[in-house]
Amino acid sequence: MKILLILLALLPLLSSCSSKIEDYTGTTPALELDRFFTGELVAYGMVQDRFGQVLRRFKVDMVASWEGNKGVLEEDFFYDDGEQQRRVWYLEKHPDGRYTGTAGDVVTPAEGRTEGYALNWRYTLAVPVDGKVWDINFNDWMYLLDENRLINRAEMTKWGFRVGEVTLWIERKAAM
Repeated sequence: MKILLILLALLPLLSSCSSKIEDYTGTTPALELDRFFTGELVAYGMVQDRFGQVLRRFKVDMVASWEGNKGVLEEDFFYDDGEQQRRVWYLEKHPDGRYTGTAGDVVTPAEGRTEGYALNWRYTLAVPVDGKVWDINFNDWMYLLDENRLINRAEMTKWGFRVGEVTLWIERKAAM
């Protein structure tokens, strides 16, 4: 019972440390997905467990295109253990700075928005784990470094508990 009371007392402190998208209002350069995610891109990343141990490393070849406010982002993943995976995102830009997105393995559509150089969106992804498929919640943050480079960090949770993190460095191929 004492441990529960201590955790409840610390909860406001822990939640106050989390970032809000409004914290990035006015920062530059401004992130617009339809400008950054256009043409060919490449990403390098890793998946870490809840203790920070790297579980997998990967490369992603991406091709993105937009027609008006609707975009398609094709991702081909190449993992260090030889596994390959493909995900195709269907994105929509809304006039108020919000973005939404769906893909075949996205259980609940991604919803979020940009402010300044940051994007935060949340979604649930069906993730294969040890022969089963788990619905993992993603709190996904993208930070534009310059017009050709972006860092992406996503916290993964299940039943409200942190189970891991994904980190990516994304670069437009035109910049290489």
